[in-house]
Amino acid sequence: MTIKVGDKLPEATFQTMTADGVKPKTAAEIFAGRKVVLFGVPGAFTPTCSRNHLPGFIAKADEFFAKGVDTIAVTAVNDVHVMGAWAKANPGKVEFLSDGNGAFVKSIGLDYDGTERLMGPVRSRRYAMYAEDGVVKVLNIEEVTSKAEVSSADNLLQAI
Repeated sequence: MTIKVGDKLPEATFQTMTADGVKPKTAAEIFAGRKVVLFGVPGAFTPTCSRNHLPGFIAKADEFFAKGVDTIAVTAVNDVHVMGAWAKANPGKVEFLSDGNGAFVKSIGLDYDGTERLMGPVRSRRYAMYAEDGVVKVLNIEEVTSKAEVSSADNLLQAI
């Protein structure tokens, strides 16, 4: 079942890359008592994700923070080392969360089988959400994963 506006985000553990190495981070640590923008992408370093989707959130970060957002984060079904490298290649105010096995994206029903595109059986659909205290307030899901229009930073900003 796909998550929807009004639903509470499930508990999950992501991996993050820090200066001290890999560190787990729970959904509770990310969302509890906070206003969070989370966007999901099919894969780090992929063309639409790197050229269109991520840059908008980096460029608009201060506008999100001005609206009271505490954290902006991106997640993908990539290992923590890939997400760490993607973070280094894209410095800014966005946190990079590895959902390496796809457990989080499966639990919110936004996974798809990327085998046909040689991306493996579990990938994330492209989406952007705004959550308050772990409750989804806005959810923008792309119908076509190769597009970053509905889930763009601009569209999410307008909805908050």
